[in-house]
Amino acid sequence: MLRSFCLQLMSLVWILLAHHQLAQGDNCSEHCNLAHGCCDQDGKCRCDPGWEGEYCEECVRMPGCLHGTCHQPWQCICHSGWAGKFCDKDIHICEHQSPCQNGAQCIYDRDGEYSCLCPEGFHGKDCEMKTGPCEKAGSPCKNGGQCQDENGFASNFTCRCLAGFVGALCETDVDDCLMRPCANGATCHDGINRFSCQCQVGFEGRFCTININDCASQPCKNGAKCYDRINDYDCLCPDRFTGKTCEIPIPEPTWAPPYHPANHESVVVVMKSTTSEMPGVTQLEPIRTVVTGRRVTNHSEKVPGGGLLKISVKEVVTQRDSGLSEAQLVTVLVFGILTAVLVLITVLLILRNWHRGRQRSNWCQSPSQAARKLQDQECQVGMLNTVLIEPRKTTEL
Repeated sequence: MLRSFCLQLMSLVWILLAHHQLAQGDNCSEHCNLAHGCCDQDGKCRCDPGWEGEYCEECVRMPGCLHGTCHQPWQCICHSGWAGKFCDKDIHICEHQSPCQNGAQCIYDRDGEYSCLCPEGFHGKDCEMKTGPCEKAGSPCKNGGQCQDENGFASNFTCRCLAGFVGALCETDVDDCLMRPCANGATCHDGINRFSCQCQVGFEGRFCTININDCASQPCKNGAKCYDRINDYDCLCPDRFTGKTCEIPIPEPTWAPPYHPANHESVVVVMKSTTSEMPGVTQLEPIRTVVTGRRVTNHSEKVPGGGLLKISVKEVVTQRDSGLSEAQLVTVLVFGILTAVLVLITVLLILRNWHRGRQRSNWCQSPSQAARKLQDQECQVGMLNTVLIEPRKTTEL
């Protein structure tokens, strides 16, 4: 029972929806401009490119069209009083806006264009600029500098320089190498608002700060370790190899057979005894070895091979040089003599001053001086006594 009721309800809803869509489709077909669009399944009017509106009845104007309309897509038909491709120019601009300044006369040309007849001393499209210092000087700024004089109303002009130039007229190129940006002995080349560095051998980079890795090519051979240097490298060779890149093998040492002199030969070794710079130390240095043809008579020392060998050692004692050359000895001697002379002169001056001091002391103690000194002492005593005596008092009767 319930199932049958649900099926009937769903059928009724479907019938109502179908009727509504059919009604919408009929409404779309009646109002939609089928020449510029079409109706979709939902009953909506879908416009072709260049048309717009609810029923595709309006054309799309040219992009940028301000004061115009269209009859076909992408048109711009100007309204009255406007001209130009985008209908953005007022053909009555001289009457409505009067764009010319400083008393200039506005003249309408055509298609919304105009020109201004400037009075003397003014220029520009709207006569807004005065003939000031920049115009009178005839573009004085150099190297692309811009002349500024407040549209001619300033008393003097100024130059706005491009990057890399300075000066009143932008005439001076800034030395970009002044701060020495290039490192490691590189040469700096100045340019316009830039510089370049010419690096020394072994360096690279914008500022020549990168040391080129000379070990990158792996020059060391036979397992040697490479150490990078400036434009060079060193190889730490393993055992049994040598050379710049450790490419030379060191041969194994070979031992020569011992020397066996004949029965009639003897060996004499001459040694030189040298006194070292350190006291009490003597160094022995071999000078030469002499093999003589004299038969050895001492049979206490036998040499394998059947021969008898006699070794004699001679010691030659030599003394090392003192270390001072003849010129140095003469220099030391001259300085010694000069020092002795200065000391002698100093002693003589001291003795002379001491002798004069004693003479002056004796002269001060002469008899006349002693008598005068005694007299002064007596006068002082007499004056002292006079002051100390008190007068006697008298009484008149």
